[in-house]
Amino acid sequence: MFVTPAHAQAAGGGDVFTSLVIPMLLIFGIMYFLLIRPQQKKLKQEQAMRDALRRGDQVITTGGIVGKVMKVREDDEIEVEVSKGVNIRVVRHAIAAVKSKTEPAES
Repeated sequence: MFVTPAHAQAAGGGDVFTSLVIPMLLIFGIMYFLLIRPQQKKLKQEQAMRDALRRGDQVITTGGIVGKVMKVREDDEIEVEVSKGVNIRVVRHAIAAVKSKTEPAES
């Protein structure tokens, strides 16, 4: 009998693929390039910084402690000197930044 506006629009057609899937793919693509990819890049840089730690580096921990790396252990722990004669063990993941790097030893 009478055609409602909703039925008239549905009868006009329109592919489900173009109306739903393409916008979803565009949203995912934008999210990937604006959020996911930069975060992965930042994590890789932080991991490379932690892997490059050496004795003598000045570091800042996530707790805000500033100290000098005295020993890098194999079990993901680092011994940091925070004051003359005061050494603490810190998990490698707790290093937030390297303040100054030591020069490589000449052979």
